[in-house]
Amino acid sequence: MSWLGLIIPGLLAGALARLFVPTGRRFGCLGTIALGIVGSLIGGTLASLLAGDGLDVSTAGFIGSVVGAMLLLLVLRRNDNRAAP
Repeated sequence: MSWLGLIIPGLLAGALARLFVPTGRRFGCLGTIALGIVGSLIGGTLASLLAGDGLDVSTAGFIGSVVGAMLLLLVLRRNDNRAAP
């Protein structure tokens, strides 16, 4: 897969996830791309587990990427709230 095949969908998935789950964090362009790519791995792994295929780390489609990135943002937001005094 080419780099643009990872970067552009990662940017779009990360941006949509940040739109749906605001955290107050500043990610920047590279952070948003990384969020989308990691979200794709999370979404693909969860889909594999739900399908009964076992723990198979793989990438997801666009919707799975957004859902995975949203889950990651929810975890980050929860950890931020725990760290606050």
